[in-house]
Amino acid sequence: MKKLHILLLVIVITALCISAINPYEKLTWLLEVAPAIIGILILGATYKKFKFTNLTYTLIAVEMLILIIGGHYTYAKVPLFDILKDELGLSRNYYDRIGHLAQGFIPAMIIREILIRFNIVNGRKWIQFIVISLCLALSATYELLEFAVAKAIGQSAEAFLGTQGDVWDTQWDMLCAFIGASLSVYLLSKRQDKEIISIEKVGE
Repeated sequence: MKKLHILLLVIVITALCISAINPYEKLTWLLEVAPAIIGILILGATYKKFKFTNLTYTLIAVEMLILIIGGHYTYAKVPLFDILKDELGLSRNYYDRIGHLAQGFIPAMIIREILIRFNIVNGRKWIQFIVISLCLALSATYELLEFAVAKAIGQSAEAFLGTQGDVWDTQWDMLCAFIGASLSVYLLSKRQDKEIISIEKVGE
């Protein structure tokens, strides 16, 4: 295991443990950090057979930290963004929007790397379109899961949903994911391609 991978794992697990100490709501914490825990287990189980590029692992760690912070405070009450809300006169705590931008930006690189390295798509012309489309599908699926959880647990789902009274919150979330995915493939594709080539050369 590379030193960078160990460092990222230690950072994420440490943050996860700290976030479990007196979270705002225990159920909300569990719901929010569950994807990070599942992700750690999957990445650990598949590590010997398939290793992502350092870029992708770093982005995955960032996504997990975003989830962990949101789980501890809830997305509507992250202190730094409460301060920004008050100082800038904003209408809401915008940490939730950052989370959904990341929900597009980061999965885009995960999906793109899998499509390329497993030769799922022949040729590169359609990859960007497929990546962005899959990220939108992922975002929509997450919103449907939020809806299902809210229906299942009732009033206590408010902190998990984090709509902050915005009737268009779901649409804004998906728009943020779309923007994040589009920016990711535009800004990071060349960097990811270089790292993929390096991995392929080592494996030869």
